[in-house]
Order: sequence, then C-alpha cells, then structure tokens
Amino acid sequence: MDNHSYSGMDGGMRPPGSPQRLEQRRRKAIALLRSGETYQKVAWAVKSSLSSVVRWHQAYQQGGKQGLRTKPIPGGRPADTGPDCDPDGPAGRRRPKAGYATDLWTLRRVADLIEKRFGVHYGLTGARRVLLQRLEWTWQKPERRAMERNEEAIAKWKRPTGPI
Repeated sequence: MDNHSYSGMDGGMRPPGSPQRLEQRRRKAIALLRSGETYQKVAWAVKSSLSSVVRWHQAYQQGGKQGLRTKPIPGGRPADTGPDCDPDGPAGRRRPKAGYATDLWTLRRVADLIEKRFGVHYGLTGARRVLLQRLEWTWQKPERRAMERNEEAIAKWKRPTGPI
C-alpha cells in the first residue's frame, strides 16, 4: 500500500488531505445520504469506511453542519511548517553538533533540534512521527566497519587462487 491510499480499516492511518478537504468530504457524504444513497454507496463514493460515514451522519444529526467541522488537533504547531524545515535543507545535511557521545542523529537529538529551531516540544514518539510520517525519512543504521579495514587485502582474499 502506498502512502497516499486509505483503506479506512486499520484505525491508525489518517486519510490524505488537508483538514478543509476532509471536511468537504464529510459534507459530500452527508449530501449523498440526504439524496437517498445508502451508507455503503456513500462510503464507496467518498473513499471512506462504512463506520466513518455512520459516525459523520450521527454527528450531522446531532450538530448540523457544525458537527462536520474539523476539530483542532491538540498539541503545538506542527514543526514542519517553519520556513527552515526542509528535509534537504542545512539541518538535513549536517552532522549532529558536538556535545553528544556519538555523531549519529538520534530521536533525542531530533526532538532537541525541533524545540531549539521551532519552539515546539516533542517527545521521542513525536519526533519519530515527524521523521517518518511528515518528512518521509527512513530509519537507517550506520554500517560498522573497522578503522583498520584494508579494502585491497579483502579483495585479494575474496579472489579464488589455485585450482578450485
């Protein structure tokens, strides 16, 4: 499944689109229901789960159009909205600054950098979410090699010698 699809069945994945577009989708679903379409047909038409359509309909019945409005997400401002938050920008190309035991980017360092540059505090889970979901960066483990590694000797060792 690619990043832009939405099955509505896994419970943890958010559908793609801005809050305004998602609200438009909810309004379209209600319009279809009011025109006599079934929950199943509406869910298929707006690419959503059946349970979401039922939930939207209940919210509409209780609160009218206000019940379909986008609710603010609790927490601070998203860290990736700042002008300097470019995954290929200067912070993305630099090694982590001194003061740490290693020169690796850890979740703690990412969280510290976000707080320092954007004033938004993230825990380790939040920092991980920023990297994986918002910036679509992947987990990478550095390759461990001995400092004394001799590539020529390794190449010779791998070459067969003698009658085999």
